[in-house]
Amino acid sequence: MSHTARKHVKTPAAVFLSLLFLFGATASADAQGIEWKTLNDEAMSLYRQGQYDRAVVVAKKALEVAEKAVGPNHPSVAQSLNNLAELYRAQGQYAQAEPFYKRALAIGEKALGSEHPDVATSLDNLAELYRAQGQYTQAEPLYKRALAIKEKALGPEHPDMAVSLNNLAGLYDAQGQYAQAESLHQRALAIWEQALGPNHPNVAWSLNNLATLYRHQGQDAQAEPLAKRALAIWEQALGPNHPAVATALNNLAELYASQRQVVAALFASQGVTVVPVGPDMFIALRPGVYASQRQDATVEPLVKRALAIREKALGPEHPDVATSLNTLASLYHTQGQYATAEPLYKRALAIREKALGPEHPAVATGLNNLAALYRDQGQYAQAEPLAKRALAIREKALGLEHPAVAESLENMAGLYRKTDRDKEAEPLAARAQAIRAIVR
Repeated sequence: MSHTARKHVKTPAAVFLSLLFLFGATASADAQGIEWKTLNDEAMSLYRQGQYDRAVVVAKKALEVAEKAVGPNHPSVAQSLNNLAELYRAQGQYAQAEPFYKRALAIGEKALGSEHPDVATSLDNLAELYRAQGQYTQAEPLYKRALAIKEKALGPEHPDMAVSLNNLAGLYDAQGQYAQAESLHQRALAIWEQALGPNHPNVAWSLNNLATLYRHQGQDAQAEPLAKRALAIWEQALGPNHPAVATALNNLAELYASQRQVVAALFASQGVTVVPVGPDMFIALRPGVYASQRQDATVEPLVKRALAIREKALGPEHPDVATSLNTLASLYHTQGQYATAEPLYKRALAIREKALGPEHPAVATGLNNLAALYRDQGQYAQAEPLAKRALAIREKALGLEHPAVAESLENMAGLYRKTDRDKEAEPLAARAQAIRAIVR
């Protein structure tokens, strides 16, 4: 969700069920092998239901059974390690997940060979972990290697190809490389629709991610039907309280809110009055001018429902909870409810710093939003150090020509102008304009 001149760059959501659990039939067919498979199936079922804590307990038991049955370096152990890592990553517990991913990858490469599809899945999963932490340069070669392995071993139209295509597209989206991301997302969507049918949860993830990509580019008319279709699929397939449903609700809320803010800002800049006319609409009035758009009453219940689902399913300290808190805070910020917005922004920022580390791009987004809140209240001394830190993080993590860097430069320039430092503002504004001019 964005405030005027403040576009959020959100880390793309992880791909549900595309980070495949490796439930292969490699364990021995004795009682322990049957128990291992039963535990894996139970862990998958709990994962699908969003019951991650219970799934972790079961996955740990499956790992113990596998190690006892076939030894520490068997592919079945790698599968259990990968499953446990996935559950930790789903909860935002990245430090716990990484050693399990790495051990699973090492076992798979030794036991199956470096070109095996299961090795590609391990590479994808480790790359997703790095992407979630903003470590894009570490993620990209792993994604590309996984994609090459799968294409060679499985063919270009295999459903597992869509996993790698979707993941690499998400990385490019996060880096502002929108043209590269779009073609990969569209290819992944076509593969999944053909292989799995139009109402599969994986199809919804492709729809959701493509909608997010369009929203990042301000193409709301293209984004909205995709976001709505993703929500409908997930609610039908997974139930109304699944974390994936919360993701769709939050993204749809951000889309509606950004539509309202863009229209309101456009007309306000032209001296137009924005007038509420009902629970879901407002009008912008000026002689000879009329426009309508969704009101905030549409947005608030969506994001509150997303927040409630995420807090219950993922716990109060999960990064996805921070995303919903940030969206809700930005809504209140837009409405001028600064005292209500501030603690939500601060809680979101604290969660992200703890879960993701102080140099993550999502932390920069939180800093940027809090700085904008202080700026809009005339508290420039409080805003400036936050905005500077956000700019530094984004330049380091995203590169000097990322759209989020342009946003931070614009915000810094605005602060300098507010404090009568026009000479300092001019080069920042010019640099931001040059970044915005880049075709992506």
